[in-house]
Amino acid sequence: MNNGDSHNENDDQEIELVRFFMGPKLLGQTRLVLGDTIVEHAESAGVNIPTNCTSGTCGTCMITLLSGDVPLPDVLPPGLDDYMVEQNARLGCIGIPVSDCEIDIRPPL
Repeated sequence: MNNGDSHNENDDQEIELVRFFMGPKLLGQTRLVLGDTIVEHAESAGVNIPTNCTSGTCGTCMITLLSGDVPLPDVLPPGLDDYMVEQNARLGCIGIPVSDCEIDIRPPL
């Protein structure tokens, strides 16, 4: 094996993805783009997450984080509360993945 082959294998392992599910069904996936929101990643993957940011119904874009890291803001926005956060809820409009993630587009029950 030459060094070029080894380098390519390592590049493949470093690609981080954001995957979108509805229950067990994979709806789409896209490469992680640092700084992009969950909704922007969903659009890149061809997945629709409804939003109503300008109509006063915060929480419409709530999703369930199955795995990965989407940090929470220091002060929770009106669409989230401590109980929902304990259930791995995140808001797609402001949630910014910082690692490989799996997301269920359905909010927690």
